[in-house]
Amino acid sequence: MGKTQPIKNPADVKRFKEYFLRKKQIRNYAMVTLAINTSLRIGDLLRLKWGDVYNFKITQYKEHIAIIEQKTNKHNIIALNHEAKRALELLRASLLSVSENDCIFKSRVGDNRPIGRICAFRIIKEAVNDLNLEGIISCHSLRKTFGYHAWKKGVPPALIMSIYNHSSIEITKRYLSIDQDDKDEVFLKMNL
Repeated sequence: MGKTQPIKNPADVKRFKEYFLRKKQIRNYAMVTLAINTSLRIGDLLRLKWGDVYNFKITQYKEHIAIIEQKTNKHNIIALNHEAKRALELLRASLLSVSENDCIFKSRVGDNRPIGRICAFRIIKEAVNDLNLEGIISCHSLRKTFGYHAWKKGVPPALIMSIYNHSSIEITKRYLSIDQDDKDEVFLKMNL
């Protein structure tokens, strides 16, 4: 099996997200939207509780998610952008009730348990197959999609490296799956 890749085409990102809305799978829409907009690893994303993103005392979304990453055991603070908050609000509005300790991405099995990584993988793979998206797309692709599009919008690679907690810029460059098409685009736009 090859290396997972980001979803590079912005139109494909939009189609991917809208796929879940069309199927009325609000939880899955919120999961992929939050993953793409926060760069969280799927394990960290699935562990989130409503209290991590919503302040129940003042009834509004928090500005940041503060977590300890499972893989690195490092503290990370991530700003919740408009798109992430919008997806969370859509999900929250679709539920009968939510409390601070409720899992955001609840499984239908068990009491207040999040869906598992395998379930998330299947959700993503089904959408990828139904939409005929090219490349090797998996849960980790959503994290990579964030970085790739940040890079395309001019975010310095060193900052993306810091967001990902990578130890070198070389790791970040490989992670973003920058290929010949990306290089060609730079050359073709220059025209000095």
